[in-house]
Amino acid sequence: MALLARLASADYRRTRWKNGTGWTTELARDPPGAADAASAFRWRVSIAEVAADGPFSPFPGVDRELLLLDGAGMRLEFADAAPVTLTRRLQAARFAGEAAVTGRLLDGPTRDFNVMARRDAVRMAVDAGATADLPALIAQPGVEWLLHLLDGGVEASAAGARIRLQAGDSLRVAAAAAPQPVALRGDGTAVLARFAALP
Repeated sequence: MALLARLASADYRRTRWKNGTGWTTELARDPPGAADAASAFRWRVSIAEVAADGPFSPFPGVDRELLLLDGAGMRLEFADAAPVTLTRRLQAARFAGEAAVTGRLLDGPTRDFNVMARRDAVRMAVDAGATADLPALIAQPGVEWLLHLLDGGVEASAAGARIRLQAGDSLRVAAAAAPQPVALRGDGTAVLARFAALP
């Protein structure tokens, strides 16, 4: 696999939710595949279209982070924890995939960014905001990255390779044999997910 890979809309996969009540667009997963069971992936990144209130699909053994992209917001109601209300763009909530969660829309549909990682295999970190303010992106052994550009334009470069990203594109950075910085030039807003393999 190349160190840097650009993913565009033609590379994404739009499918029904695991519980059949909504749609998700999968941007990337490891390893590749079509099954949605938690055992089928180490990590997965997607964008969900939420048009109605309802329960979240369960993903036992998976850590999840959800960020609001578009819409007035959503209230996450947990069976065994205090509710969380998301009303600002890129506001995030992190929770266990096995938790019983119901989403309540505040005022119409939303689009939400979802990052999932199997906790027995991967430790994940998620950041979002202006690309200039994101943590340094460094390709390194045992670590993979997925950056999704929400708006603007950015050029990513590393090890002599250059990739131009437009709004809606994603950048996948593979694990490297030795640390290698990935430079981002340009302006935009993005979500950046880091996946570090557990020993």
